[in-house]
Amino acid sequence: MTAVIVLIVVLAAIVIFAVSTYNSLVALRRQTGNAFGQIDVQLKRRYDLIPNLVETVKGYMKYEQDTLEKVIQARNQALAAKTVGEKAQAEGQVQQALGGIFALSEAYPELKANENMLSLQEELKSTENKIAFARQYYNDIVTAYNTKIETFPGNLFAGSGNFKPKELFEIEEPAQRENVKVQF
Repeated sequence: MTAVIVLIVVLAAIVIFAVSTYNSLVALRRQTGNAFGQIDVQLKRRYDLIPNLVETVKGYMKYEQDTLEKVIQARNQALAAKTVGEKAQAEGQVQQALGGIFALSEAYPELKANENMLSLQEELKSTENKIAFARQYYNDIVTAYNTKIETFPGNLFAGSGNFKPKELFEIEEPAQRENVKVQF
């Protein structure tokens, strides 16, 4: 009788352990999705600011149409990106294009003093900080998730539960790693 009770307790402990491990994997998978969604929220905010920035700058930079077109093209490519890798690459292009606008603004002193430009500058600075935080949070969650599915006992459940490794949000080109300079 004692052996049966011990066996039942051991089996119950194993079942509870298995359910707990599986549920923690599911929770981490959901957190990675949420973290990626937070990056999307901040990127959308940036994409919404870009047309306002372009319109503000357009009146002052009549001869700089090429730079403005690059910003709009980079924004459109970023909006079309679907995977983590595509988004990371597109974001680097957006940052470079925005850097071009801010570099050109040095040649237009009246633009540097424009109230709309100053407001957009502050919004973009805030948004860049939020994007950086969202990327960091996403990469932290993805690292925890990937570690959990690769280590024991999570790896026992990862294959059968269709838990696949997630891609980190990394920027490939070193020049794209630099923040957009928004100081005038």
